[in-house]
Amino acid sequence: MYRKQATRLLFLFALHAFPGYGVYTDRRLGLVQKGEPTSLVKQSLLKGVAILGIATFITKLLGAVYKIPYQNITGNQGLFVYQQVYPLYSTLLTLATAGVPIAISKLVSERLAEGDEYGAQRIFRISSFLLSSSGILFFFLVYFGAPWIATWMGSAKLLTLPIQAVSFALLVVPLMSVIRGFFQGHQNMIPTAVSQVVEQAVRVMTILILSWWLMKTGAGVVWAGTGAVFGAFTGAVAGLIILLFYWRQNRREWKKHSRIAKTTPSSFLDSTRKVIRTLFILAVPVCLGALVMPLFSLVDSFTVTNLLIVAGWKTEAAVDAKGIFDRGQPLIQFASFFATALSLSIVPAVAEARAKGDERGVVERSVLALRLTLLFGIPASLGLAVVAGATNIMLFRDDSGTSALAILAFTTLFSTLGLTSSGILQGLGQVGLPARNLLIGVGVKLFLNAWWVPTMDIDGAAWATVVGYAVASLLNLAALRGQIGSLFRLRGRGFSILGATVLMGLSARVVMGLVSVAVAGSLSLRLGMTLATLSAVLIGAVAYILALFRFGGLTQVELERVPKAGPELVRLLKRLRVLPS
Repeated sequence: MYRKQATRLLFLFALHAFPGYGVYTDRRLGLVQKGEPTSLVKQSLLKGVAILGIATFITKLLGAVYKIPYQNITGNQGLFVYQQVYPLYSTLLTLATAGVPIAISKLVSERLAEGDEYGAQRIFRISSFLLSSSGILFFFLVYFGAPWIATWMGSAKLLTLPIQAVSFALLVVPLMSVIRGFFQGHQNMIPTAVSQVVEQAVRVMTILILSWWLMKTGAGVVWAGTGAVFGAFTGAVAGLIILLFYWRQNRREWKKHSRIAKTTPSSFLDSTRKVIRTLFILAVPVCLGALVMPLFSLVDSFTVTNLLIVAGWKTEAAVDAKGIFDRGQPLIQFASFFATALSLSIVPAVAEARAKGDERGVVERSVLALRLTLLFGIPASLGLAVVAGATNIMLFRDDSGTSALAILAFTTLFSTLGLTSSGILQGLGQVGLPARNLLIGVGVKLFLNAWWVPTMDIDGAAWATVVGYAVASLLNLAALRGQIGSLFRLRGRGFSILGATVLMGLSARVVMGLVSVAVAGSLSLRLGMTLATLSAVLIGAVAYILALFRFGGLTQVELERVPKAGPELVRLLKRLRVLPS
């Protein structure tokens, strides 16, 4: 009984904490049955979730920053090659594997709860064959279809070889996802966490080392981009090696339990067809939800360059423009990452309150999560827009596409609100609704790209991205309002937040201007803009936090309610004398 409760709570927290795997509700997965108790048990399970959280933090951080040095190495065309191909790989990978670790871990956990190790291993064998087969199928489709796909993306000359290179990862990643799900079903999160970090680290090292070496030897941007996307394969192999190492460590114990289980009739004698059907029932909805996010980037991969060419641009100029547009993605990722880190810590708490039947707790935690997302999303968007020009020079050596970057900055607000509202909706049992709303946003993005890119070039693509995310997040918020009532409950504090934001923007702008003038002529342009950007960000952030507490936009009591992170933040702010001791 306790093992069942522990397993259910593990999923309740883990699935809501890691949207990269897709989020599923406790009741939809059958993890919490109606009327069953859901008190916390087994500290090791929460430790496992914490381990996965740290791994996710590291991998997302690496994923947000590596494109900056890569663009510095390969230029705009090199970034174009990478950004055209990687969304395609992400989409195919989602189709092949998303939801699989969740589905497998759920089924394995159920078997183990019944003492049926043999049934758990049978699930693993069936899943391994199914996923490996799908990976091989997608590999052949992508590898041999690369010339056609590259042509549809705007340049067969630049993209055919990189598309073929990235296809090899599809041979490895599906099996890796099965093994991760099997370990998670055993309530062992360490193999998944370690393999995630190693996979991402090796991938980033491959991207930077191969692209640098290939550009230095004169191979050109096509080969540099090919080497970069090949990092998906080297990273996957490294992650698989780590998983196999842990597998070997645990194999003896599993075999012993399996021999014991074979001496008694297995309670899991369903046909292979039924096992596969169950896996699909569990995995497909999660897959559909996870598929939507890569589609935003994939829309740009297939439309921006082609639409610019149709509008009369030469191919080389269109490719360069798309590469410049792609500069915005790592900055938006970075801004969104820190803006949502605090608010997302509340989402598992929302799911926990719902499982306990604490409706008041559900509403309070949902409102706090949304309010904090708003409080951090607004200044992150405005701040990035203010320093867009200097940041562009600091990171990418020139100010090309600064207007598009400033427009894309406002994606931060809507993407963070969308992410938080999606997690809360899923915690409330609305599993498919956020995915549907995001898909509507993708449709809006596609339509607006076709309308605006020919007339506004990459600025049009940037506006289309902002509006697409805005539509998806507003649909989420409308659905939430119907369930929890008033969403942000600022109680007249709107002007306080607006005042703090304006003060932050003005402070950042003034500091950036003063520093730029002060260092003009004494430092290189890039170094001067680096100093100006960092100074503006620091002063702007301090001004915003001070004004937010001074004007009453956020109180110490509210900050302390944030699970785990809140008390630590309060102590930090008190040490910095932002809050009174």
